[in-house]
Amino acid sequence: MKPWTRWQDWTNLVAGLYLALAPIWTASDTSAATTLIVLGALIVCTALWALIQPASAASQWTNVTWAVLLIIAPWAISYTGLGGAAWTSWIGGIVVACLALWALPAAKSTAGSTAVSTRR
Repeated sequence: MKPWTRWQDWTNLVAGLYLALAPIWTASDTSAATTLIVLGALIVCTALWALIQPASAASQWTNVTWAVLLIIAPWAISYTGLGGAAWTSWIGGIVVACLALWALPAAKSTAGSTAVSTRR
C-alpha cells in the first residue's frame, strides 16, 4: 500500500481533530477538556504515522490504545456527568478503535509483502 492512501487513517485523523477541538462546543470541565484535547492530539499524530508508514501495524495498535483510554476516561477521570464530553469520548473511542482494527490486516499484509520483496 502506498503512503497517504488508506481511508481509515484519514478518517482517524479527522476523528482526532474533532476530539481535540470538541471542548470548544461541548460542555466540559478542565479534566474532560484536557483529556479530549490530549487524546485527540495523540490520535492525530498516530494517524499521521499510519499514513506515512502504511506497513506499520504498531501505529494501528497505538490508535487502539488511545481509543481504549478514551472509552474508559469518563469513568476514570469522573466526567460521566458531563453528557456531551462523555459521549464524545465513548463514540470517538469506538470509531477510532474500529477503524484502526479494520486497517490492521492491511498493515500486516503490506508489511509481509514488503519483507518478501526486499529478500529477493
